[in-house]
Amino acid sequence: MSFTADIININEMENTMRTDITKINEKSPHTELTEGLMVFAGGTSKLFQTGEWRTNTPIFHEDLCKQCLLCAPVCPDGSIPVKDSKRGAFDYDHCKGCGICERVCPFGAIEMKEGNVNGN
Repeated sequence: MSFTADIININEMENTMRTDITKINEKSPHTELTEGLMVFAGGTSKLFQTGEWRTNTPIFHEDLCKQCLLCAPVCPDGSIPVKDSKRGAFDYDHCKGCGICERVCPFGAIEMKEGNVNGN
């Protein structure tokens, strides 16, 4: 008894099943999603502005900041930019308001405020 199998080109199969995750939203019809909602590309907060659903907002008090930069590497969303060894303003488009930055700041330069405020 012999069996023959069709050779499947995995790359071709993945390309036909691929869903463009940058175009998925609440109005996406289910017929445009991959079988089993398989995702073939990683999603990151850089692709999506996730800060809109923040319930707490970090406020940066520049006058209290000593530029120790302990806050930047602990931000899970990379929302604290550093340039020329100085931290910049929060990227509120991606900050989710987790408060980790406030907890690590030894100088009280970051204060969490309730609500989704623009930081002013």
